[in-house]
Amino acid sequence: MATNTHSKKTPSADISPDTSVDTSVKIKTMHELAQHVDYSLLNTLTADPQATEDGNDHKPRQVFSGHYVPVTPTPIADPLYVAHSQAFFDELGFDESLALEHDFKRLFSGDMSNIDSNIHPYGWATGYALSIYGTEYTQQCPFQTGNGYGDGRALSVLEVEINSKRWEMQLKGAGRTPYCRGADGRAVLRSSVREFLAQEHMHALGVPTSRSLSLFMSQSETVDRPWYLEGSDSQDPEVMVPNLVAISTRVAPSFLRVGQVELFGRRARRHEHPNALNELKAIVAHLIEREYKEDIDTTLPFEKQVVDLAIAFRERLTTLVSHWVRVGYCQGNFNSDNCAGGGYTLDYGPFGFCEMFDPVYQPWTGGGRHFSFLNQPIAAHKNFEMLCSALAVLLEDAEDEANALSLVSDEFPEVMESKMQGMWAAKLGLNRYDHTLLVELLQLMVRTGVDYTIFFRELSSLPKDISALSPSFYNAPKELLLSQWKAWLGAWQKQIENSGDKESIAAQMRRTNPKYTWREWLVVPAYKLAETGDFTRIHYLQDILGKPYEEQTQGIEQEFYQRRPLEFFGAGGVSHYSCSS
Repeated sequence: MATNTHSKKTPSADISPDTSVDTSVKIKTMHELAQHVDYSLLNTLTADPQATEDGNDHKPRQVFSGHYVPVTPTPIADPLYVAHSQAFFDELGFDESLALEHDFKRLFSGDMSNIDSNIHPYGWATGYALSIYGTEYTQQCPFQTGNGYGDGRALSVLEVEINSKRWEMQLKGAGRTPYCRGADGRAVLRSSVREFLAQEHMHALGVPTSRSLSLFMSQSETVDRPWYLEGSDSQDPEVMVPNLVAISTRVAPSFLRVGQVELFGRRARRHEHPNALNELKAIVAHLIEREYKEDIDTTLPFEKQVVDLAIAFRERLTTLVSHWVRVGYCQGNFNSDNCAGGGYTLDYGPFGFCEMFDPVYQPWTGGGRHFSFLNQPIAAHKNFEMLCSALAVLLEDAEDEANALSLVSDEFPEVMESKMQGMWAAKLGLNRYDHTLLVELLQLMVRTGVDYTIFFRELSSLPKDISALSPSFYNAPKELLLSQWKAWLGAWQKQIENSGDKESIAAQMRRTNPKYTWREWLVVPAYKLAETGDFTRIHYLQDILGKPYEEQTQGIEQEFYQRRPLEFFGAGGVSHYSCSS
């Protein structure tokens, strides 16, 4: 049985507006939003049979079966509006006034009491398995069984259908669930600001991602977290500090993860309970319905749909990771539970953007090289293997489809390499990938110390002289290195001469290589000011990071289009950070 021919498309930014949204009628109240509620997950899948009926389920415990646990969020104290995404509001057809409406504030700061009758008075948390780089783990589960691992501080509260698109809305930092593993279920303002800004920046970059709806902070409630002393260059946090808590609302077509499918695959493989195989089949069918119904013919036998799911997810995952490398993004902790089944970026915890190019750039102190910048394609392969391993349990009586699934998994490196080659060719403005040219460039970038974003943006002007690239150099190249740069630039220019119209090439390169990127040292002041109630820096960054390919004002260019200052190299909480948030 042959697999589908994999795509040869070149990854580049697609940031054209969504013209399918009817913006003539705006949603202005929570009552109007409630008319769009459609709980496909709650209506299709199975609740934990040991769950409470009212969602009062906030203590850590084992969850042995069922796809979700009904849980009520815990409201933050004294909530204060911080920000919302105007771009996403526009896409959803939300009026700007909705962000400040009383009932909107209550729900999205964690209060589901006295809610509109169309909305359930509880949310839901889901369990998932943990695998790290292709190895199954249960050690992080307090019960050593894997039955306590899942959404510890994330709760979905709405599933809506608007303009024929389905969206799930999830609160992050909304208190404890049965999966909290003894923690407090809160998110601090610092990490909430980062995730809120990063999701919309990634969308503007043309990278598939969950989205940011709103951000509320508490004016009084704090939790203690380990963090760095001012001016520290320590790898690990040195002190416990009180942090104001916040709730950010992230939105996606679904929050189904590879780790979720993996959990039910493990249970079915081990025959942990009589309904384990049916639960696995149900979660896979739901994933197809929620994320792939445009790609998979659901009238086909289910076993064939399973193989087609693997093919479709492979296409999305390889495209996603090539986009990550294109824009300099590093996920930092790309476990299977942080890998969205829909093939988009999910869980902005210890993420970062590569500034001075380093193939093994890793922002998270606990991440290791296996999740570093240019190792992300391999990490993706490991997660894909874990999904295929779970899907294989459904094909034990279907030999042809089982063999086809195995082939789909084996072909992942070839598909991934094709996507990466297309991406590098696009960044360099070439019609075809040139391996020697790329390797020589990456070596020169490492030896010189080059700002990843600035270099490729300056290259997009098709410079004739190496001096035009100097704004990206952290170190002025010595004579021998300079001669090697000149030789590389000459070889690249010859290829550009044969690649077509120069104006078109430059325009395509500017669409591929952003001018403005996430620079942690410019984001830190935003969450520090927010702690004092000043949100102007957050709103300022929303605007700048929302237009990463555009030429902006001279003042913005002077501030944001520059290399990282020396004092921020090695700075704890800036060049690296712990996962605790």
